[in-house]
Amino acid sequence: MGFCLNNGKYMHKIIHRAASRGFFDHGWLKSYHSFSFAEYHNPERNNFGLLRVLNDDWIDPAQGFGTHPHKNMEIITIPLAGSLKHQDSMGHKEVIQSGEVQRMSAGLGVAHSEYNNSTVDLLNLLQIWIFPKEKNIAPSYEQKQFSINDRQNKVQLLVAPDGREGAVSINQDAFLSLSNLSQGSSLNYSLKLPENGLYIFVIAGTVQVLDETLCQRDAIALSEINDVSMRAIEDAELLIIEVPMR
Repeated sequence: MGFCLNNGKYMHKIIHRAASRGFFDHGWLKSYHSFSFAEYHNPERNNFGLLRVLNDDWIDPAQGFGTHPHKNMEIITIPLAGSLKHQDSMGHKEVIQSGEVQRMSAGLGVAHSEYNNSTVDLLNLLQIWIFPKEKNIAPSYEQKQFSINDRQNKVQLLVAPDGREGAVSINQDAFLSLSNLSQGSSLNYSLKLPENGLYIFVIAGTVQVLDETLCQRDAIALSEINDVSMRAIEDAELLIIEVPMR
């Protein structure tokens, strides 16, 4: 939908409620898909601009994805609880903990595996795929830890095209951020590039964005907008994804 702002510009807004996501229970994996993925196909939810995938995965102890290939995709993994064991054809053997962010540029082609590193604890992670700016580049990998204190009632930049402010770099004009808002607090997000769109995903809590109330795992997609204000109705954690629309 769209509605007119004071400057005569039409802002476009789409609400994705948590319960409307695709869901599959594979036994060892329970996966919620914000966009069409694998067996889940929704022609109205193939992507938001160049944001192709946002999966909310819950992986049983010692289980995971065997070695599989990717090509020409920027893949960002954010563990929310637990730790992920990663191995790839570039030679990386890493463990990604909650509080860290991993970026893999598949480029010309890469194969990797991902497993829950624990034999007792459930792993919950967000996996985000974004179409790349340049195709067929050499594949690359980056992983960084971020302090939760640096996103309390403010925006903490995690991913940026130039790796600014200590962020993980990405082969796209996209920016990913986290924010933890305490009840009653507000913040304003201004787009870094005016042609980009904004996808706000509520990891936890309840927030008001524009005139919409969003609860845990709800999301709002906004385009043709320069900035947006958010207010926490209760303590909340937000993932803010700014991506090119084409």
